[in-house]
Amino acid sequence: MPKMGESITEGTIINWLISEGDSFDEGDIILEVATDKVDNEVPAPASGILVKTLFQAKDVVPVGEVIAVLEVSEEVKSSNKTKVSSNTVETSQKKQKTPKRPKPVQQASASTSFSTSNSNTFFSPLVLEIAKEHHISFEELARIPATGHEGRLRKSDVFQYIEEGRPYKFAQPVAEKDPTAYRIPQLQFDKGKGKVIEMDRMRQMIADHMVYSKHTSPHVTAYVEADLTNMVNWRNANKVAFQEKYGERLTFTPLFVEAVAKAVKDFPNINASVDGNNIIVKEDINIGMATALPSGNLIVPVVKNADTKDLKTIASNVNELAGKARENKLAGDDIKGSTFTISNVGTFGSVMGTPIINQPEVAILALGIIKKRPEVIETENGDEIAIRSMMYLSLSFDHRVVDGFLGGSFVRRVADYFEQFDINRDI
Repeated sequence: MPKMGESITEGTIINWLISEGDSFDEGDIILEVATDKVDNEVPAPASGILVKTLFQAKDVVPVGEVIAVLEVSEEVKSSNKTKVSSNTVETSQKKQKTPKRPKPVQQASASTSFSTSNSNTFFSPLVLEIAKEHHISFEELARIPATGHEGRLRKSDVFQYIEEGRPYKFAQPVAEKDPTAYRIPQLQFDKGKGKVIEMDRMRQMIADHMVYSKHTSPHVTAYVEADLTNMVNWRNANKVAFQEKYGERLTFTPLFVEAVAKAVKDFPNINASVDGNNIIVKEDINIGMATALPSGNLIVPVVKNADTKDLKTIASNVNELAGKARENKLAGDDIKGSTFTISNVGTFGSVMGTPIINQPEVAILALGIIKKRPEVIETENGDEIAIRSMMYLSLSFDHRVVDGFLGGSFVRRVADYFEQFDINRDI
């Protein structure tokens, strides 16, 4: 293993470019080696034949360790440039122990096989480091056109891809009959037999976006419980009058959006996105609402500047967006610009959920079903058991930039706004 820098003590064999028994000329590239700084092509020191390789692709080898035995040509032998005796192989074999396993750069790289149209199955440490710096997932790496030997992805390929604006960031899986296509890597499991339903384009986009989000953001979920009795009673008492006065249905969603927007204003760092090593705290508070389409797919229409609007305006926006979603009439501007998203999983009867962050946001709030339960409450007469309308709230947040204090404080503040709802509020 050649030394490839003052601070380099080991290298990872990427690929052997010739096989045992193959001949080569002096200067031919016989293998590729990666370090944590650069990928290297190792030339042959002389013309000859590759007798034996002592380490394989992905093995990590200390600098100076014998990695192969070469038999040089007669011309080289006669000129005394290099000698290879019969005991060279024997000595090397004695030195050789069980091949060292590659050090895991990321856990997934040791357990997941990635498949693209060029059969690439290995990303060098340098490529993985670049991908980590630019938040490029393994799936996206597998889609980048590769120019290296046998389809290996080079650092120049990755940098060129980044300069081009990452065109395959949300690319969709395509049929394997296209030999130039880049496919999402699949683990090799027995998927069983049954009815095959092809994903529509939107479902493919949702799937890719969710996988990308999980690879990008380390998800943590915090839970709180809220007593919505006052809110429920006020809404039930005023929904008819509200519609008669404003011509708008009063569902719980506008009330949720209003309270969440207030909490976001209290904790502005939850209203952010990540750009490399920078955190961008958004000026606008735009609340996205995860909404089911007639097809069963999900979409996120957005209530823009929710913190500046009164309940009547928020209700009007929510009803309009929900109506457009049901009729598949949402425009591009209706689903752009969200800075924080809520998902009302209680609509489907779920007690709580662990939602996936809507990139590039840093948090998402799931609202569970409102369920009547006996609860212990404090009264003038002491503790009593009463029937209360309760809800679980769960906040998934990006632990790169949102710690437990911020995440927990924010979701608790939302619950406080729910619980402290003014039962005497005018419409």
